[in-house]
Amino acid sequence: MQPSNRIGRLSMLSLMAIVLAACSGQKEPAKKLIAEIQATVTAASAEAAKYIPDQLANVQTQLDALKTSSDKKDYAAVVSGAPPVLAAARSLATAAAEKKDDALKALNDKWTALAGSVPGYLTATQNRIDFLAKKANKKAAAGIDLDGAKSALGDAMSLWSKAQAAFATGNLDEAVRTAQDVRSKIEPVASGLKLNLAAPPAQS
Repeated sequence: MQPSNRIGRLSMLSLMAIVLAACSGQKEPAKKLIAEIQATVTAASAEAAKYIPDQLANVQTQLDALKTSSDKKDYAAVVSGAPPVLAAARSLATAAAEKKDDALKALNDKWTALAGSVPGYLTATQNRIDFLAKKANKKAAAGIDLDGAKSALGDAMSLWSKAQAAFATGNLDEAVRTAQDVRSKIEPVASGLKLNLAAPPAQS
């Protein structure tokens, strides 16, 4: 073997050794970065999945890419690419908390509106039933299913109690959903009784 070839071969081997050493030296930092990102994502995933699912999915995609690079032993790519992914992972908890606050505020506003109207609807419907049930108002009650209206009103009142119980325990989502069900049930009952819920209550 010519000396020049031998030198070239030795140089190549030396370069390969340097590269391998460099890769080996970055293995532990790469593994630690991936583990830290994974732990951060896991800690925030429950709230993030509910309030910022797209943002969570984006971070998970980037984390998967880092894991793929690690599996290929491309630790340099992991070390260089991990910092922005880690920053994005750390932002998940804050972003989810902000979205949660906005969602809770919106639910609270809806509940306030429903709590201010639904009880009045129930009372007005009950008063209308009582009014039509009087013998003196038999003509006005002609063709109206008062028994059906009473039953439907009872169901609506029961639902309203559930809505209030949900609100009392801090379950705003269920409280609003149930209160909306109450309103959707009582409106056709009122219509059948020829009662305009939007109008001021009539004197019975």
